[in-house]
Amino acid sequence: MIKEFIIYFLAAFFEIFGCYSFWMVFKLEKSSFWLFAGMISLICFAFLLTKVNLEFAGRAYAIYGGIYIVSSLFWLFFVEKQSFTKYDIVGTLIIFVGICTILLGNQKLLNS
Repeated sequence: MIKEFIIYFLAAFFEIFGCYSFWMVFKLEKSSFWLFAGMISLICFAFLLTKVNLEFAGRAYAIYGGIYIVSSLFWLFFVEKQSFTKYDIVGTLIIFVGICTILLGNQKLLNS
């Protein structure tokens, strides 16, 4: 299960970085070089999601959606230097319970 979380968090990093690269070019007027970096990052993101140990893409994407939200809040804090609100924290805890429920339940099915 640890391997799955590592893959999901790496995928989230590459997706957020890829999208943020476009944000930097079109909103912050940074160099067009960031578009190339963003495209490479988004390819890495898509590739990584194929490496999770689940049978169906929809289930992998559901788990990933929760990881993406958690990762986005880390990005908010570490890159954009914004503080968490109590709603960010409570929402993240709720999401994390859902992620673990889907992942653990389906890992047991795969191992049966």
